[in-house]
Amino acid sequence: MTHDVTRRWRRVVTRNVMRHAACAAALAAACSTAANLPARPQPPRNGSEFQSAEVRAEQADDFANPMSLWISRGENLWREPRGPHQKSCASCHGDAAQSMKGVAARYPRYDSALKRVLNIEERIQACSAGAQGAGRFGDQSDELIGLSAYIALQSRGMPMAVTIDGGPAREAWERGRNLYFTRIGQMNMACTSCHDANWGRRLYAEIVSQGHPTGWPAYRNEWQHPGTLERRLRACFYGVRAELPSYGDADMIALELYLAWRAQGLPMEAPGVRR
Repeated sequence: MTHDVTRRWRRVVTRNVMRHAACAAALAAACSTAANLPARPQPPRNGSEFQSAEVRAEQADDFANPMSLWISRGENLWREPRGPHQKSCASCHGDAAQSMKGVAARYPRYDSALKRVLNIEERIQACSAGAQGAGRFGDQSDELIGLSAYIALQSRGMPMAVTIDGGPAREAWERGRNLYFTRIGQMNMACTSCHDANWGRRLYAEIVSQGHPTGWPAYRNEWQHPGTLERRLRACFYGVRAELPSYGDADMIALELYLAWRAQGLPMEAPGVRR
């Protein structure tokens, strides 16, 4: 009887020792992984700070900024009745200078009616197809970029302030964070490889920024056309020779959410100009 009790006690002790050893090993691995990750850039800096003086001046001048053409288009579309319901954006939202103030700084965000996380372009698309009944705009169309730029303009100078408290928003944030640190493509690189480990260094003709998405949509001189943040992210995917995700892809929007969270507190400077 005594020997049986002793054997059982030894088995319990052995299991506990092994369990604690496994936990310690897992913790050590996690700490090792965290230690190997590049530190987040400090202090955080806006994308325009990595542009040339000429590009910064172009962005700061509302008349010289090429995005002014798309802003005007977006302002006209804001007031234009569309679709079978003949409703305009203003029909629901009124004066954009008031109703849209701070909105772009809070996107991407979870939409409880659509049950998914949306960036600002997908929010515009949902309104166009739903409330207006006019269908979706073309991806990267002048109309979509114009409305996005016009809405973003109303938040210029306001701090980025996305919300990730619990639920689907938190889940999307975690997916975006994982993607940010995951190596992809034939180049085997992750977002962090450039924007945490090598920001401030020159890559061909560009200076690598910290990856804060405060200036989008933006006119990119390389494209000779404006584009949304999604287009810029797809350009990164192309650059590392990874499979290009589709516009509106849930993982891409999750990455946008993580990037916006990472830029918390930085002032919006959209619509921007980039090299």
